Amino acid sequence: MATGRSNQVAKQIGEYLVACELARRDLLVATFSGNVPDFDLIATGSGGVSCPIQVKTSMSGTWQFSINKFADVTFEGNRQIIGNKIKLPIPQLICVFVLAGKKYGEDQFFVLEWAKVQDIIIINYKGWLDSHGGIRPKKPDSLHCTISKSDLLSYQDNWELIGNRL
Repeated sequence: MATGRSNQVAKQIGEYLVACELARRDLLVATFSGNVPDFDLIATGSGGVSCPIQVKTSMSGTWQFSINKFADVTFEGNRQIIGNKIKLPIPQLICVFVLAGKKYGEDQFFVLEWAKVQDIIIINYKGWLDSHGGIRPKKPDSLHCTISKSDLLSYQDNWELIGNRL
């Protein structure tokens, strides 16, 4: 199981890898090291336009979330009912998922809009929940959900999404 320290190291690895990649693409980047609630970096193009970016890092290829950050959830007994999408605090937020490699050059990046992350997580969670009759088998009140590398493959190295915003 990951420790608090190893989680912080992974987070730091991801943020700095993304900052470096954006700088290679001639963007100015400011990092906030967890001090801003909804994003980790701001990238700024030569024209002064900026783009907030959320970075999520994994060492394993699976990223952990809570479904109630993306959709309203109610309960009928132990059955979870997934309702409407939660309004995003920053509608145009971009997310970079980093799969940190064990060695230099093995890192993988998946770049997409946070709204798309919301869609993927809700669809996956609803499908998984439906396959269990709407009731989580081990802990019915858990809101834990994940997104996997396989869900993100079509967004690999999609850096132009950020460039197009700037």
